[in-house]
Amino acid sequence: MSEQSRRPHRPAKPYRRPQKDPVRILAFEALRAVDERDAYANLVLPPLLRKAREKEGPEKFDARDAALATELVYGTLRRQGTYDAVIAACVDRPLREVDPPVLDVLSLGAHQLLGTRIPTHAAVSASVELARVVLGDGRAKFVNAVLRKVAQNDLDGWLEKVAPPYDEDPEDHLAVVHSHPRWVVSALWDSLGGGRAGIEDLLEADNERPEVTLVARPGRATTDELLLEEAAVPGRWSPYAVRLTEGGEPGAVEAVREGRAGVQDEGSQLVALALANAPLDGPDRAWLDGCAGPGGKAALLGALAAERGAVLLASEKQPHRAGLVAKALDGNPGPYQVIAADGTRPPWRPGTFDRVLMDVPCTGLGALRRRPEARWRRRPEDLENFAPLQRALLRTALDSVRVGGVVGYATCSPHLAETRAVVADVLKQYPDTELVDARPLLPHVPALGDGPDIQLWPHMHGTDAMYLSLIRRTA
Repeated sequence: MSEQSRRPHRPAKPYRRPQKDPVRILAFEALRAVDERDAYANLVLPPLLRKAREKEGPEKFDARDAALATELVYGTLRRQGTYDAVIAACVDRPLREVDPPVLDVLSLGAHQLLGTRIPTHAAVSASVELARVVLGDGRAKFVNAVLRKVAQNDLDGWLEKVAPPYDEDPEDHLAVVHSHPRWVVSALWDSLGGGRAGIEDLLEADNERPEVTLVARPGRATTDELLLEEAAVPGRWSPYAVRLTEGGEPGAVEAVREGRAGVQDEGSQLVALALANAPLDGPDRAWLDGCAGPGGKAALLGALAAERGAVLLASEKQPHRAGLVAKALDGNPGPYQVIAADGTRPPWRPGTFDRVLMDVPCTGLGALRRRPEARWRRRPEDLENFAPLQRALLRTALDSVRVGGVVGYATCSPHLAETRAVVADVLKQYPDTELVDARPLLPHVPALGDGPDIQLWPHMHGTDAMYLSLIRRTA
């Protein structure tokens, strides 16, 4: 009798259907949309969550499911660079040769293992089940093998292995530890100045979930009304700001649904307030928001203008974004106008306005808390692409303001190539101008820099890294 025939017969294991986990499937779908369509998570995730809440049966989401899905998506995107370095150490091929859907599942698993309190066994098994559902059994085995290697160390242990020592390569060390591209680390460090502590605080702040901040639009809502909401507290700096400290769903706030209040970072509010408070020589009747989409600053400026009897013109090049501006301004207590126009070829006459805000298109490096995926999409060459437009829009702003009036040049980026370099270059062509010290206009806000311009920071002010330079026409 052969050796094989003496072995007892073992029946094959019955096939087990993969267990569908609605939370992790939704998180995977959101990551795929971000990767495949260059979508932004803050635009993709809300409709996915809304659809999940509307389902009946076992796949219907409750608040805890929505919170976990949100954490999985944003946590994975924020720490993507770190997790890529860890996963690269656990696979036998370059990451670029790993299929993107497989890498998304691995990244979700790595975040559960290294960035949450989910038990190791649960994190691995849930990720393998997700892989079986969305990738198939064959690739699920690969996911299982890789994540078991990832689970052998905690995050600190992995960082010791995959991050170069700070003393040998400080920028690359910070890039891996804090999950930012190296060029972004370098640019932010240049803008911030100072030593290691400041840049580490900034990079870590970029990886924290930002609070939802509301703005009570003057004449339409009050902060007292918004403070009646659950877990609502006053803003730190803006008199119109209210923070929802436990996340909160802005759409559940009546004033937001009615357009009397909006979602607006406090840094954005401060830019509008500083321009509105800047001293003028002469009348104060006509205001311009020259890059008004999607309308947050325009709505606040429109309300402030109405209090003084001034009129706001809000201009936005893209018609669909001009529609968003019109929606934000609908119900403004004073007169206003919204137009779709190219700010580099304005339809209004020169010298028309007393106050002009030009919040120019930029890399968005100041809002990496809210759009963590942007750090992986942007490239240094994007700065060169934005530069001509930023300079052209600032020239339009200076041409559009009357003598004695004030221009506010703003970006949601602290990169020096998008802030001080633009202002310095353009003002060489406009000798009849002067910089206005913006810092006294925000008297309760500390650490605004050396002036006369303003730079806000997530780690210092809890805001996006907004930049503002105020310029007065003198002749």
